[in-house]
Amino acid sequence: MIIRSLRSLITFEATDATSLVIGGHNVPMATVALVLGAGGTVGHAFHVGVLSALADEFGWDARSADLVVGTSAGSVVGASLRAGLGALDMRRRALGETLSPAGAVLAGRGEAAMAAARAEPADDTEQGVNPLAFGRRLRIGSPERVLRAMREPWNVTPGSLFSALVPPGRLPTGYLGAVYDDLLGDEWPAPALWIAAVNLDVGHRVVFGRLGSPAATLGQAVEASCAIPGYFTPVTIDDARYVDGGVHSTTNADVVAEFEPPPVLAIVCAPMSAVGSALEIPRFSIRQLARRSVAREARLLRERGIEVVTLQPTAADLEHMSGNTMDPDKAEVVCRQVVESTLAHVRTPAIADRLGALRR
Repeated sequence: MIIRSLRSLITFEATDATSLVIGGHNVPMATVALVLGAGGTVGHAFHVGVLSALADEFGWDARSADLVVGTSAGSVVGASLRAGLGALDMRRRALGETLSPAGAVLAGRGEAAMAAARAEPADDTEQGVNPLAFGRRLRIGSPERVLRAMREPWNVTPGSLFSALVPPGRLPTGYLGAVYDDLLGDEWPAPALWIAAVNLDVGHRVVFGRLGSPAATLGQAVEASCAIPGYFTPVTIDDARYVDGGVHSTTNADVVAEFEPPPVLAIVCAPMSAVGSALEIPRFSIRQLARRSVAREARLLRERGIEVVTLQPTAADLEHMSGNTMDPDKAEVVCRQVVESTLAHVRTPAIADRLGALRR
């Protein structure tokens, strides 16, 4: 009932078209997948800039995507889209502008839920100079995962091993999930929303919202996907502990290949990567590794016949994005810059043609 009442505030323009033109060919009305990668608070601003620029240029509302795949910061943006908050209202919020009436209702409820969650008392066991609490903070995150890695070294990813070795983070993610628990309750949203996290003690990726995945509320899934190892506390759902989906991949775009019917187009928004011309940085830096991962996942999707457009930070974007990715003071300037760079990119003829599926 709650989710239906929220959706009644949002209207989408429909067309009578049953086909459109992509690359000079008539194809059935496109299925579009939107992949929103990790990147912290700065990554959130990057997503908002990209999606609002696509709305400006193509009139495309990201809420209409047939599949949204969210990882960490991308899970927050994806969940907000499915809760009914559009990209243009997200941009207005980032820039301190007046939201639409429907957007103001949603944002107001979300902010109230987040404030209430933040006001809840912290766990006293981790406070002060209690030597037992200090010892707990020094232990590795998952001895179980380390032992499993020793038994099965062929089944280890660097990210899952790192998350098992670092001490558990101390900051709770409950304030993130509280927003969606308030807006949507126990009902998982539709159309499809898949949220990536990693089982800390097993090391495997879990995609909440996908058929056959563990049951979780949207709030729990967002909390799990955002639980950066060593920074946020692992999130427990039905006795399993989860950490940030970026431990497996900063985008997890490869899961789009499992969606039915196969999308015509996948838009991959990758804040932790960068365009090639912007990467005058060490070969094994996080952005270099993320770029190679994005390229590998995009290649897999293209082999499945899916058109892929990747949107990654430019050199100009990185001037504002570099440094502390959790700094909220960067949101406005990053959003403004990314809108500008995205519009320049999508207006090139080749990219504009590939994004033809957005003109529904």
